[in-house]
Parts: sequence; C-alpha cells; structure tokens
Amino acid sequence: MSEYHLLSLLSFYLNTITMIQFCQLNNSFVLSFKGVSVVKHTQDQPWLCVGRGSGDFTMVRGNFQIEEHLHEKITLDRFDIQEQTDQRLAMRCSSCQHPQQLVVNFEERAGRLEMSLQTSDNTLNRCWLRFCAKADEHLYGCGEQFSVLDLKGSVVPLWVEEPGVGRGPDAEPILAAGDIGPEDVGAWYTTYYPQPTFVSSVNYFYHLESSAYAVFDFSEVKTHLLHVWEIPPTIIFDACESAPATLKSVSDYLGRQPVLPEWVYDGVWLGIQGGQQNVQRKIQSCLEAGVKVCAVWVQDWEGRRVTAFGKQLFWDWKYDHILYPDLPNFIRQLNQQGIKFTGYINSFLALEGELYREASQKGYLVKQQNGEEYHVVATTFPAALVDFSNPQAVIWLKEVIKKNMIEIGLSGWMADYCEYLPTDASLASGENAELYHNRYPVEWARLNLEAIQEADKAGEIVFFTRSGYTGASRYSTLLWNGDQLVDWSLDDGLATVIPASLSLGFCGVGYTHSDTGGFTTLGPYKRSKELFMRWTEHTAFTPVMRTHEGNRPDDNWQFDSDADTLAHFARMSQIHVRLKPYLLHAAQEYQETGLPLMRHPYLHYEGDAQVHKLQYQYLLGRDLLVAPVYKPDQQTWTTYLPDDRWGFLWDNQEYGQGWHTVDAPLGQPPVFYRLASKWVDLFRSGCSDDSRMTHFS
Repeated sequence: MSEYHLLSLLSFYLNTITMIQFCQLNNSFVLSFKGVSVVKHTQDQPWLCVGRGSGDFTMVRGNFQIEEHLHEKITLDRFDIQEQTDQRLAMRCSSCQHPQQLVVNFEERAGRLEMSLQTSDNTLNRCWLRFCAKADEHLYGCGEQFSVLDLKGSVVPLWVEEPGVGRGPDAEPILAAGDIGPEDVGAWYTTYYPQPTFVSSVNYFYHLESSAYAVFDFSEVKTHLLHVWEIPPTIIFDACESAPATLKSVSDYLGRQPVLPEWVYDGVWLGIQGGQQNVQRKIQSCLEAGVKVCAVWVQDWEGRRVTAFGKQLFWDWKYDHILYPDLPNFIRQLNQQGIKFTGYINSFLALEGELYREASQKGYLVKQQNGEEYHVVATTFPAALVDFSNPQAVIWLKEVIKKNMIEIGLSGWMADYCEYLPTDASLASGENAELYHNRYPVEWARLNLEAIQEADKAGEIVFFTRSGYTGASRYSTLLWNGDQLVDWSLDDGLATVIPASLSLGFCGVGYTHSDTGGFTTLGPYKRSKELFMRWTEHTAFTPVMRTHEGNRPDDNWQFDSDADTLAHFARMSQIHVRLKPYLLHAAQEYQETGLPLMRHPYLHYEGDAQVHKLQYQYLLGRDLLVAPVYKPDQQTWTTYLPDDRWGFLWDNQEYGQGWHTVDAPLGQPPVFYRLASKWVDLFRSGCSDDSRMTHFS
C-alpha cells in the first residue's frame, strides 16, 4: 500500500469530534475538516507551490487576451507544525532547494475552515494550491457561466471581461459580415461575473479570497488545482449535510442581495426609448392590449448617440431636455398610473459632456502611468472611467445619482459595464490596477447601493448590474445576464441565460433575469417573432420580466410588432403577475436560506443522478419546474422530471419521475408544479386556462 493511500485510510479513521483533523505520516499528511479530506500532501504530490511571474493583458473593447510569463515555480515539499489544537493548526511550508517559505494557518471560524497564507517575500506573486476532489462529483459556480454548468473536467479562467460577441460558431457570420473582428469574439468561459467560488455535489464548497487573475483546473479526477496570480490571503472551505445547507453556508459568508421592492413583481418592465411621446404611445398600446406594466425602462433618458454599432446613449448623467422636455413631471404622471420609471447609468463619462469636464478638473478619472487620463473605447468611441479607488470621486458620483436620478423620481436603473478597467492604469489609491480590475464592478455596485441608502430609498429603488465579482452579492439589488445574441445558439443565445443564472445561484446571487428577446443585433442576426415569443415565455418564469429593444431596434421584432405578438406578450405578463405571491415567498426563502429563486434541481433532488445532466431547465422556487423551449420550430418538448408528483401547468395532467414529451406550442412553455406544493391552488387557477396560443404564424 502506498504512503498516499495509507494516509487516506488513516484519515478515514480520524476522530471526527474535532472540526480540524490532522494525520501525519513521515513527510506526508492529510488534513480534514468535518470529516471531509481537504489537503493531502506527499513529497511526490505537494499541495502547495509558489512562484514569480508576469502577465500581458491586451484589451480590445473589454475583451482580454491574457498571457503568462512564468519566471520561477517553487515546490514547497516540506512542512513543520508550529501549533496544533482542536480548532487551529499552524504550519510552515518550505522547499528542499529554495529559501522561500509560507506560513499557513488552518483555523475554524464561524463553523468554516479558514486557511490563511502569509509570506514575508513580496516578490512571490504566483501560487498553486491542490485540494482534494472526488471522481464522481459535480462542480458548480465560478460566477456566471454561460456555456458549461457542471464544471467537472473543465479549466476555468476567472477574469471580469466582456464575454464576447458570439462565443463559438455563432460568431462566424458576424465576422464574415465585417461587423466585428476576431478580438471581439469570446470563449466558452469568458464572463462579466466570474467568482472564485465553487460548490460540489457532495456538499462542500471552496472560496478564494483574492481579486487576482486565477485559473481553476478541475480536469484532474481527484484534485482541484487552483492557480492564482498572487499569494491569496485566505481560502474558505466548508462541508455540510445537504445541498441547501451548503448554499446557506456559502451565502452566509459571501452575503445576499438586498431585498427587492415588491413593485418589481407587478408586471413587465417595458424597455422603450425614442422620446417622451413614443414612450407614452407604447405604454398606452400595451395597457389597451392587457399587458401588465409595472415599469418602463427608458435607457435614453440622458440622450442618444447613434454609432455604427447601433442606437447607443450619451453618457452624461442628467436628463435630456429634447427627448424628455419635462421628465420629472412625466415620471409623476406615470407613477399616478402605477408605473415606475427606470433609467440607465454606467461608470463611463462622455468626453463631450459637462460631467466629464467637472470630473476631469477634479482629478476623479482613471489615469495612465504618465498621468494623462485613460480614455477607453467601449464600442466605437472613447470615454473616461471614474476612479472608484478615489473616495472623493465616489462621493461625487453618488451625489450625481442622488441629484440627477433619484430626486427627479427614478425608481431604478441599469448600472452597466465595469469590465473595462485597464490593468496598466494608475489609480488614485496607488493600488495595483491588475488586482483592482476584478474589484472594480464590486465597488460600482457598492456605490449605487450607498447612493440609494443615503437618499433613504432602500427597499424602494432597484438597480441591476451585469458585471461582478466576490462581494457583488452584498450590494447589487438585481443581476441581469448581459448581452446575448438575438438567436437560438447554445453559445450566445437564448439558452445561455439559464446556466448563467443557475451558476450565479451557487455564488450567493438570488435575483437574476435577462433581456427578453436578447440584445446583440449584428450581421445576419436579427430578432425573429418566434425567438421573442419563446424568450418572453422564459422570462415570465423568472424573478423579473423586462424587455430590451436591442442595439438596432428597427431590425428587431418587438413586443408590439404585430397583434399576435402583443396578445402573447400580454398573456405571459398576466401569468407573471399571478405568480407574485409565490415569487415573494421564494424571495423570502432566499433571504433566509440563500437558495436562489432560479435554482438547480439537484438542490432538492440530491439522490437523482439524472438532474446533473440538465443544463437548460430549472426550478423557480421549490415548486415550479421550468423547461424553456430554446430551439425554433418546436411543437413538443422533452423534459426530465425528478422524483416527485408533478402537474402540467396548462392542463393539470399528472406526471411522475422520468423523461416526458409534452405539447409545447407557442404560449405553452413546459412548466410543471409539484402536487405537494402549498401553492397548488394558485398554480391550477392562476395559469391553466383556455386562452393559450396554440400556433405560430
């Protein structure tokens, strides 16, 4: 028997009364927590390496090409125990051939294992950590993952960036049309919201407290290899008795999103632009058609900028007196109708705007190393970035939000971007921009929340972000899945928003949604009627139902493009509103337990191996199973139901565990409810009716 396997056997028989168990055999050890193996170290397979290196970050429109230059890698194959108690273990890790050493403290804090790494050598900026894995487990999380939900077997880079326009074969037609270049295309792992957190199906999680670029390698069967571009100060681990308990521990540690205002569940947020008269006209046509409208989302409230990319916005955060001549009064009129007005803001400033001139004079902008301002191209034009490391800049921008947005009556806004901080920037705080880059969107979310709190509007106003990192779940009131292509592709289309929300749900995020109909309209990709209707059916069964016209509205099918679409849209909005009591209950459950509103079925069906194969269906709360149709020209759809008794939402027919093919014409997305649910009367009376649309024309 090898030393490694002998250690594993000894570890199994450790006294599990103590939280931290440590078993040493010669120059090897096993460290376990709550009876679960965390670290196995031998001289042949050391658990810890350090090194020195540098990286090249090339950014084009928020897309990064990252290349590592590794100068030295040092294996820490020796260890000495400095202190050992039931709740704490201090270890010095060193090398046989190098003087470098790290002190690692393993300590139980708040029921979790905290591993802290300390070194006096500031030149060390690379670290490799090996943790124990299980061959038959499934891994979820790492922030928002659009293409792969179960990460077992994958190698996952973690860096805040644009996910790209197209993430596979779907990019080729746009490239051929000349609308984008190769540098604009994403990879399967590129994401607005990475996070160094992952959850195992055998009910443990790891979280890395670091903002550095990292690569989580899950390709080995029995080892997780975490490669970090700094010496991470802390790693958190916990093992729990169930999947819900694991998510509670994760979100207790990371923080949960603030409570959403109740009005967000009262209908659709209509994405409209083009001036006050156009907004009012579209609202009226929707109301006459029976659409339940709780808000308008007017992204051009601050003005328009038309570019080669499409209809964009003028980033000077005050209302446009030409498009919206008396916006405060218009907002009051809408509020009297029970309709909220929401807008748009981002962390850029238009170089032609008054706010840019003020921020520039006060030194509130991100700078280059030579002291000049760093102007970044987001799509086709340069803009300045506010420096959130400067406390005075943060105060200034919060005042802009309070005065120019909250005081005139906005009830919410999209808080966009924050993926574009250059790694070679010079920040007011003197911090390393490479390490600050992933933190930048978190500080943006914090700034928006603090502005709302300082205006005494917490619980009334909602903002939604797309980018994030560790900590964003504490501040961002709502997430949206960013910019998808207006198509059916599994790389960047409708289907991708489902794993995106589910993976965020393993990282502390409970409130997510997507642009109904998608956003990116380029080359041959134009939103079709069928795509819009299927996307509507999906968002009706998400926490928030909001539309987007896309970057080229005139090319896209919209909610009012014909009477058929508007009738379908109205019915789905009515169903969404009928679910409000259930959504409020699920939201309260998230606040108490950390279980997200859109959740992976395995969280409630841990013994069912089949659910780990599901990527494009989800539970909405505990009792609704939703399997959106994400392919065109479908009249039926095959869905897997876990071990329970289920009712089909549209005719109340009962089903048991297994794969089932059901009718799924337009207007009848595959949705099932648990027969044991206390909400069964709501589901039966609120959604099943004879008004469903049964054809597409």
